[in-house]
Amino acid sequence: MWDDPQALRNLANGLFGISLLLVLFGAIHYTVHLPVFPLQTVQLVAIPQRADAAQIEEIVRNELRGNFFTVDLESTRKAFEKLPWVRKVSVRRQFPWKLEVTLEEHEALAHWNDTELVNTQGEVFSAETENVLPKFIGQENTSAEVTQMYKTFGSQLAPLKRSVVQISLSPRRAWQLRLDSGMVLKLGREQAQERLARFVAVYPYRLASMPRTVSYVDLRYRNGFAAYLPGGVARSPAKQS
Repeated sequence: MWDDPQALRNLANGLFGISLLLVLFGAIHYTVHLPVFPLQTVQLVAIPQRADAAQIEEIVRNELRGNFFTVDLESTRKAFEKLPWVRKVSVRRQFPWKLEVTLEEHEALAHWNDTELVNTQGEVFSAETENVLPKFIGQENTSAEVTQMYKTFGSQLAPLKRSVVQISLSPRRAWQLRLDSGMVLKLGREQAQERLARFVAVYPYRLASMPRTVSYVDLRYRNGFAAYLPGGVARSPAKQS
């Protein structure tokens, strides 16, 4: 090779190209780390309604590292998403020295198993709230299903002007509702929507006019239901006509 001028020229050109790339890389690295591109502003796209402003400021002070070019957007996003009430975060650069942060907050729908909250998407999260919310009881990984059935059952009960204040899904997958009137509805494991529809159809004629408030209704009968009065007195299963 040393006697081949063309090979030597090719080798020299290759080495020159590599050297040029290294110089360019070094220049770019040096430029992006210059103090002329500091992060001067972190702007929230919308004012948070539930997330704590002091906690947001603490993240800005303690978690953001580097300048406009070197700040780690992914780690910044994850830091914000650890905050209570924060569901999702997007972070982007706005040249030359601004970071734009968009916070999507949870909208609490109900309490979940007395320890957490569940949002309108059926996702469980941890936060504190003083709002009066319905109570969901369910097993792990069933929050989305319970949320969907809560909405479905609520729509079915709308003609009676009643709402669900507690819904539970047992380990055996049996549904039970507590209404705002205090009445408990046992729907069981099968045909829950059909059983509730039967209750809604019969309620104005069989239960609304009873002299005493019904404690709970067992809808786990093939063609009717049993209404239980205070003190445990049961009425015979009501049959559909």
